[in-house]
Amino acid sequence: MDRARGVPTGGPSRRRLLQGAALAAVPAALLVPTRTEALPQPPKLPKLPKPRKRPADYPDAEWVPASTSNYTVSNRPVTYPVDFVVVHVTQETYDDTLAIFQNPDAQVSAHYVVRSADGHVAQCVRDRNVGWHAGNWDYNTRSIGIEHEGWVDQPEWFTEAMYASSAELTAYLCATYGIAKDRGHIIGHNEVPGADHTDPGPHWDWSHYMDLVNSL
Repeated sequence: MDRARGVPTGGPSRRRLLQGAALAAVPAALLVPTRTEALPQPPKLPKLPKPRKRPADYPDAEWVPASTSNYTVSNRPVTYPVDFVVVHVTQETYDDTLAIFQNPDAQVSAHYVVRSADGHVAQCVRDRNVGWHAGNWDYNTRSIGIEHEGWVDQPEWFTEAMYASSAELTAYLCATYGIAKDRGHIIGHNEVPGADHTDPGPHWDWSHYMDLVNSL
């Protein structure tokens, strides 16, 4: 500054004042230094699997639940031992049998249904619960019922796929519950005391079926 005019030399110069005014006029956003590097991203969490419907007791079965009006809730083999497998024939198609078990007015159910064409297995009642299939309450409490699609007088429904699949299921149940693999414990519906049914009927090949069960 010009000392002769008495302007203090320690004050801001006119140039600095102009620079300050110019900076004040710049938008604040332009004064923020830009970053060229990417901002760190939070780690991606793994996708959790969707909740699955409760699987059937038998690993190879599809779960197709019967109406709760058609069986008795239990906790077998704690409440009752499981001593028998009862073999049935549906006298209905596979799909119609499942629909009957799902009808709350039907008052009937079995634990499993085996399809004729390919041996596909549906589970309709949990093993721990008492199915209404044998027509004898004592046997109901101590057995697992397996329905097989077909008619007792039409042996063409008893396919090899059905025999093989059912035998695997029965062998699994025998191993799981300690059921003997013999005809005293793997029985037909007609062999239940007091039963008025004839299934599985004369065309069911018991010899072949038991050979399959005991080979597993």
